[in-house]
Amino acid sequence: MPLLTVEGLTTGYGEMEVLHSLTLRVEPGRIVSIIGPNGAGKSTAMKAVFGLLKPWQGSIRFGEREIGGLSPDRIVRLGMCYVPQTDNVFPSLTVEENLEMGAFVLSGSTKERKERVYELFPRLAERRRQRAGKMSGGERQMVAMGRALMLDPKLLLLDEPSAGLAPLLVDLIFEKVRDINASGVAVLMVEQNARKSLELADHAYVLVGGSNAIDGAGRDLLGDPEVGRLYLGG
Repeated sequence: MPLLTVEGLTTGYGEMEVLHSLTLRVEPGRIVSIIGPNGAGKSTAMKAVFGLLKPWQGSIRFGEREIGGLSPDRIVRLGMCYVPQTDNVFPSLTVEENLEMGAFVLSGSTKERKERVYELFPRLAERRRQRAGKMSGGERQMVAMGRALMLDPKLLLLDEPSAGLAPLLVDLIFEKVRDINASGVAVLMVEQNARKSLELADHAYVLVGGSNAIDGAGRDLLGDPEVGRLYLGG
């Protein structure tokens, strides 16, 4: 059974319809990427899945449960976490305090969960007392991802995790996404770096104008001439 199933999703902002009958799915333990031109509705899809936008039509199921219209705090408790592209850390809090905020719905000690995050992101362990607002963009992205992992999610949503990062840090972030997935967490990722995203993805969807245009295995889309011409620079 798919972990996430989106069928016929239509939604938008105010009176502006952005997504038109969008369909996608994420299988357990897989990485799924969404690519497409600016304005295609990629981030809107993520917000709708996580409850930040209500569906106008269609269905969003997490496992067997319909979650369309549920609030984000209820969706988090079901096992899904979301890392937005911007404003994704508490800048005045330390790394350790940010991680503790990620476990806000839990009772009891968070020590073991923090140690697992520090094992995945050794740089955060070295800077655990540093305020997140004083860190580099790549380090802040690690803090945001680490905070989401504090709840041991079944599905991690990542919106543009490499945006604005230097090339070396882009490679590092994608390496960490692979490590997270190897630990058993499924990933749904929106990413402007289409080539790297497709290299990593088990399956990928190309959105154009708020609708599905092409989908298939990530490696297959890398070799698709039409995808290459439109989104990979030839």
